[in-house]
Amino acid sequence: MIYPWGDSRRFNSYAAYFRRTFGHRMQKVAINAGFTCPNRDGHISTGGCTFCLNEAFTPSYCQNTKSITQQIDEGVEFHRRRYRKAGEFLAYFQSFSNTYGSMERLRACYDEALSHPDIAGIVVGTRPDCVDEQKLDYFAELAREKYVAIEYGVESSYDETLRHINRGHDFATAERAIAMSHERGLHTCAHFILGLPGETDQMLIDQVERINALKLDSIKFHQLQLFRSTPMAAEYDAHPERFRFWSVEEYISLFVEILRRLRPDIVVERFASEAPPRYHHLSTWGLIRNEQLLSMLDKTLEAKGVHQGDFLPIFAQK
Repeated sequence: MIYPWGDSRRFNSYAAYFRRTFGHRMQKVAINAGFTCPNRDGHISTGGCTFCLNEAFTPSYCQNTKSITQQIDEGVEFHRRRYRKAGEFLAYFQSFSNTYGSMERLRACYDEALSHPDIAGIVVGTRPDCVDEQKLDYFAELAREKYVAIEYGVESSYDETLRHINRGHDFATAERAIAMSHERGLHTCAHFILGLPGETDQMLIDQVERINALKLDSIKFHQLQLFRSTPMAAEYDAHPERFRFWSVEEYISLFVEILRRLRPDIVVERFASEAPPRYHHLSTWGLIRNEQLLSMLDKTLEAKGVHQGDFLPIFAQK
């Protein structure tokens, strides 16, 4: 069967999206441009999000003491050794909030990245309270010539949760930022964490209706991971009853139910995450790679005979 997203896989995968868009595999090269966040530097709060340990997801070559060009050079070399089939590269500004600065600084960072001969576009990770019309107009201008995607950390649609994790913005802020990006034709992605303290499985399933109402092109889901020396790790030690950790099988079963309710046009960039064991305060899954998780998801969807969006009217009418 060929599904609405154009292939026989049972969900709208990121790999297939790249093939449709570019004709071949794309590889992200992570960049640390030295930005920070407004809930770290005292603008709205200090300490950052309670779950955050940025270095847990930062490759060794990705250091803000190096120029953007040097990070790209080293990242391209690393990925060409690891992924020999990579066709082109996207500069992924991953660390912290990469629109939290002046227009002069943003132009310097992104113009340098896009001038690199191996870079076909940029992916900009940021917070929804760190964009405005001027900044989004700049990215829309870049998008006339190069691929540009904006990735917003939303984390939860529940304001109580956002307050609890010291996020510093509410869900309405995310709704506005995503709508502004969509209006400008920018590829827009949102990031959600599954398993934040106080949120039940049913809340995570119910949340999909709010996600579907967002003007999103793609989405990332990650399971909660507890990292050492974070406020959330201390919270877990004091109140473990507030937390819910799934086995791999339980998590995939929950994600299948989320996926069945998710709009079929939304590209699923990720559904789980991994970080080196040395960063974990609590390890729940052990050493399991994303490739293994992806295989388990595919097999579960096949065994259940279900697919992304199959609870929605577009499929129910058939």
